[in-house]
This record gives sequence, C-alpha cells and structure tokens, in this order.
Amino acid sequence: MAHPEPSARSAEQIAEEQAMAEVSDVLLNLEHTLARAKKARKRLASGVEGHNARLALDDAVKSLEVARKRLQQDAYFAGDDLRLI
Repeated sequence: MAHPEPSARSAEQIAEEQAMAEVSDVLLNLEHTLARAKKARKRLASGVEGHNARLALDDAVKSLEVARKRLQQDAYFAGDDLRLI
C-alpha cells in the first residue's frame, strides 16, 4: 500500500484554511438566524406584545443582513483590498 505524499501546503496556508472554515461557519449561523427571525416574525400574533417583538425582529433582520453581506463580501470577494473602516 502506497503512502500518500505529504501535503505541499505550508503551516500558514493550513491556518488560513482553518480560519476561513470558521468564517464559513459564522456565515452559516447568520443564515440560520436570519431564517429563524423571519419565521418568528411571520408567526407572531397581533397585539402589543407581538407588535413590539415584530419591530425588534425587523431591526434584527436588517442588522443581520448587513452583517452577513459585509462578512461575505470581505471574506470572499475583497481581493487584496484593505478596508480601513
């Protein structure tokens, strides 16, 4: 049985891949959280309590969408650009 050749990847490349896997997990969690918030918003009953919760969920959905978009763009589509803000 032949032994596989050792990886030609450097320790830095391996660390970068592991870090990007963590970013991918964060994006997955954001997607799941967004889906749950949207589902909860639809299921809320009318009334004062439901109204206030719906407003809070509206704000949460907007904030989560902004966070998801920025993380996705900066992690996967930023190229070599450095964002200062």
